[in-house]
Amino acid sequence: MYSEKIELLIAGVWRKGSEGRSEPLINPANEEVLAEVPHASVSDLDEALAAAAQGFKVWKATTAQQRWLIMSKAADLIEQRKADIARTLTMENGKALAEATGEVQFAADATRWYAEEGKRAYGRIVPARLPGVRQMVLKEPVGPVAAFAAWNFPASNTIRKIAGALGAGCSVILKPAEETPGTAIAMARCFQEAGLPAGVLNIVFGVPSEVSSYLLASAIIKKVSLTGSTAVGKLLQKQAADTLKRCTMELGGHAPVIVHKDADLEKALDTLVAFKFRNAGQVCTSPTRFYIHESVYEPFLSGFADRANRLKIGNGLEDGVQMGPMIAPRRLEAMDAFVSDAQSRGAKVVTGGQRRGNKGYFYAPTLLRDVPDTARIMSEEPFGPIAPATTFSSFDDVIERANSLPYGLASFVFTRDMALAQKSELALEAGLVGVNHMMVSTPETPFGGVNESGYGSESGIEGLDAYLRTKFVTEI
Repeated sequence: MYSEKIELLIAGVWRKGSEGRSEPLINPANEEVLAEVPHASVSDLDEALAAAAQGFKVWKATTAQQRWLIMSKAADLIEQRKADIARTLTMENGKALAEATGEVQFAADATRWYAEEGKRAYGRIVPARLPGVRQMVLKEPVGPVAAFAAWNFPASNTIRKIAGALGAGCSVILKPAEETPGTAIAMARCFQEAGLPAGVLNIVFGVPSEVSSYLLASAIIKKVSLTGSTAVGKLLQKQAADTLKRCTMELGGHAPVIVHKDADLEKALDTLVAFKFRNAGQVCTSPTRFYIHESVYEPFLSGFADRANRLKIGNGLEDGVQMGPMIAPRRLEAMDAFVSDAQSRGAKVVTGGQRRGNKGYFYAPTLLRDVPDTARIMSEEPFGPIAPATTFSSFDDVIERANSLPYGLASFVFTRDMALAQKSELALEAGLVGVNHMMVSTPETPFGGVNESGYGSESGIEGLDAYLRTKFVTEI
């Protein structure tokens, strides 16, 4: 049973929306209604803005040591409640429980990391040109933050924003995805119980375009952080420009994976199948364009299809399930359209290519072969369990094709030749490059893309710096 109570959090108080509007929360595995998600009214948003403004004054004046203490307690509570939060995550998002559990552990780890790093927001002393002059460079929190998180990683997407802002000394108004509200709420309760002052963390829900446009129009908000599509990122950036708000944009990708002829094929296949189909392919760094050297193409396809066919598909709460449903019916329709278009252009379905069952939003793990670069799926991010494969023969050719899109979030390379690996790393247009593995996201390393995949980083020292501004002080 889904146990999380879905409410708004404004000025330290859990409550429903003042106008009574809501929308149903659907379990994508069985289409059952789990709860009602309350929508914030304009007056609710005004109260959240006022709370964030007051909360910022309190939190900014709190010492880094005290912030560390509160955040560390919150991390401990998240870890202690990991099993319950992971169950909530799986019921609203659909991913396998083992994946959800790992994601909640990431949230605890990231909170601890930002808590520690907040004590290291160092300034510096600059030697002066004149005697008797002292020149100081200070780092200070930028101000109240409007944060918007996507549904595909309900724990890690939200915690990067919450913990990054809090570690720097900022207050936050967070709008999690309406498809996955309970995970963020469960973690917010941990922060509240750890002693976070009222108004420092606020949570609202509603029609995304209405909430974002209202918050971004306010002079109270000084910083915007979004995990979402490129189209939404462009829209929010335009809105933020009216008041010159600083932005961090973690947007869509279309990750190429290059399998060179000398790659350890068995290791590459084990790794790629596991990461391609985690969260049903609904991952912004998921490998989505498979460039396979022509000399290993056929054995790669055979090995990939065999592994994909052995995946256990089902409700993420069931034992042994490796891939759950997609988030909503609209995603099933999108997968059908990608497959149909690719087939019309000469691609062939090796395995999958259709929906699974008649209850829940399941789509079969799919492998397409001989996919031309003109197919939609080679230029539009599929965000689903479809792997389109094609061949390459030369380094220059595959790099040109890999870099041919405006996106640049993640790229992956498989080779035993470290000189070739380094050559590939330098040539690829991406914010993240994984060689012989796919783990490009940890609390202590920067995560972010280039070009139309956005700008700015979350996690790492860069993630903290995104919530800080620089002040120069000179004394004589």
